Amino acid sequence: MAFRDGDGWVMCSCGHRHWGLHGAAGLLLVRTDLDEPRVLLQLRAAWTHGGGTWALPGGALDSHEDSVSAAAREAEEEAGISASSISVRDVFSDDHGPWRYDTVIAHTDSDAGAHAANAESDDLRWVLLGEVAGYQLHKGLEGAWPELLPRILATLST
Repeated sequence: MAFRDGDGWVMCSCGHRHWGLHGAAGLLLVRTDLDEPRVLLQLRAAWTHGGGTWALPGGALDSHEDSVSAAAREAEEEAGISASSISVRDVFSDDHGPWRYDTVIAHTDSDAGAHAANAESDDLRWVLLGEVAGYQLHKGLEGAWPELLPRILATLST
């Protein structure tokens, strides 16, 4: 494993505390092989930041990583997803000044082997796009969802 120097808390310009000294990234994986597209949501373990809410597999960037690499690494660590089973389509940045969260939107044509691969995940579910907002979402995902949904739909039409 490469040196991990991104773990730690940062205060953003809005006065909120965020995980990731160099920012953070998560994988918004869209499953395209079913009758309707679904996205993979992760129920975060109670002991994690935002525990007990539904979010994306993701976490802190290390200084040597770009957002796509970090999101892929975190998705493999937390959900067992191999980078070879995804196709990156877009990146959405939620910028908070000295800190930002990049959502990497990717497609897969299978279940991508998704499973709770470490203690950060209590559950994983493939959720219909129209049902995501009905889940108790992590505050970051909840705030970004209205901007993410049209971007997901745009990736499906290309």
